[in-house]
Amino acid sequence: MNQIRSACHDVLIIGSGPAGATFARKLVQDGCSVCMLEAGAYHSERAGANLRNAAYYQRNRDKFNPLVASHLLIASVPTNNATTPSLDPIAFKLSTSDYKGYIQNNQNPDQDPQVNLDGAAVTYAVGGMGTLWYCSTPRHHPTVERSDIISGEEWLSLYDEAEKLLLTNRDSFQNSVRNTIVKEKLQAEFNELQGDARPQNIPFAGYRLKDNPDFVHWTGSDDIFGPLLDDSECKSRFTLKAQHLVEKLVLTSDGDKIDYAVVRDLQKDQLIRMHANQFVVTAGAILTPQILFNSGIRPKALGHYLSEQPITFTQVVMKQSLIDSVETDQRFAGSAKEHREKYPQDPLPFKFSDPDPQLYIPVSEARPWHSQVNTAYGNAQSHIDSRIVVDFWWFGIMTPRAENYVTFSESIKDSMGMPQPTFNVTLTDEDKELSHAMMKDMIRAATAVGGFMPDSLPQVMPHGKAFHVMGTIRMGKEDDGTSVVDEYSRVWGIDNLCLGGNGVIPTGTASNPTLTSVALAIRSAKKIVERLTE
Repeated sequence: MNQIRSACHDVLIIGSGPAGATFARKLVQDGCSVCMLEAGAYHSERAGANLRNAAYYQRNRDKFNPLVASHLLIASVPTNNATTPSLDPIAFKLSTSDYKGYIQNNQNPDQDPQVNLDGAAVTYAVGGMGTLWYCSTPRHHPTVERSDIISGEEWLSLYDEAEKLLLTNRDSFQNSVRNTIVKEKLQAEFNELQGDARPQNIPFAGYRLKDNPDFVHWTGSDDIFGPLLDDSECKSRFTLKAQHLVEKLVLTSDGDKIDYAVVRDLQKDQLIRMHANQFVVTAGAILTPQILFNSGIRPKALGHYLSEQPITFTQVVMKQSLIDSVETDQRFAGSAKEHREKYPQDPLPFKFSDPDPQLYIPVSEARPWHSQVNTAYGNAQSHIDSRIVVDFWWFGIMTPRAENYVTFSESIKDSMGMPQPTFNVTLTDEDKELSHAMMKDMIRAATAVGGFMPDSLPQVMPHGKAFHVMGTIRMGKEDDGTSVVDEYSRVWGIDNLCLGGNGVIPTGTASNPTLTSVALAIRSAKKIVERLTE
């Protein structure tokens, strides 16, 4: 197929999630012309908006989780060769002697189910995961989670800047009755935790609307783009092309630079050759190494040192005594009385619009896991009012090891026609012990607040369910085969190729990684500007 040549830009960015949006904003505001390519389509009027901002999901919070599921594509699905006894004998039957299984829609006959990341998924959308995320933005713990490649002082500066881009605050849920009573109950239960280690409001990307305080604006990639969508001067230097899939990057004859990208316009099924002075790939921790693999750029560490976050989960219905305390607490009695008068048939004493609990217990050296407590996302038993159902999500740390990796097939293609990913991921004995301790800690917290939902008893979630894959394009201090990019996210040996996103994070972490990914993108973008202006 002939390739159409496109005009040259200063920078070509592949992927439009939070990290890609950060690169774009910083580069455009520093005077660069940027073209951004996204394989997915627009799902909102404003490019990359968080879909949770729709009034329907604001009013029906437990309906958002099914929407998220509908936009996610499981990365590797082990082929199921089980027989179907009730199948009409005249129907097609897979001959296992000739084929290992079906291969459509990421079905993968090469995937060993024992070492798969069962829950790992990707999304294709303008805004990437920024359209679906839950906006938790804690800073990584300085000794338990954070990389020492960057100094502590610089981390603080980068986090400050990243929080401004993401509109991070801790105040949007402080007037919630439920947030207050659950927080105080947890603080009483974990009274050995003091200061910054106490149960507290989680840092949150977004803000409560001033003209409609019942609603919250959840930060999306559109907020990071900001002036690139609104300011005429910035808009003139920024182009975003949806449904354009980058199939590969082509090196110059010397092999030390990217010459151009081969891009498929998915709507027209047409190949385009796109040139730029600088290339940035921020397609996620699975799809970014996939693009590099398909380009023949295969450093030793590519796809290796993969880490994720083991998860334990449960749901509880708040204790009767906790609900009853609302009407006797002078802080809430007036609001409860007002609600009773307006809705005498409602058995609960809080307003329908009472903000959700949004709490966490931070990672600490004594508790190396991230504990998140919030309202129900997808009520397992819909006859119970979601206002009194509380979710407990405990996220653990997985040790980064070369033995944990994602590889890509030379022959099987995924649903987008790219090399099919296959995982090989296991936990160390220490990881397993920490996960077990984390489960006991979660049960302690949950039973302090309420009684277990029968359909959501304490459980270990499918590995990869956090959607926080890290390390596959990890950062390193030296080009010694244990990393893919340098301290400024530039691929070793390729002058004009930088990578971004969670995959760059080189350490095992329990906390949500988005804030850290944005911080690293800020740092890399500044270095790109320096190089382009030398």
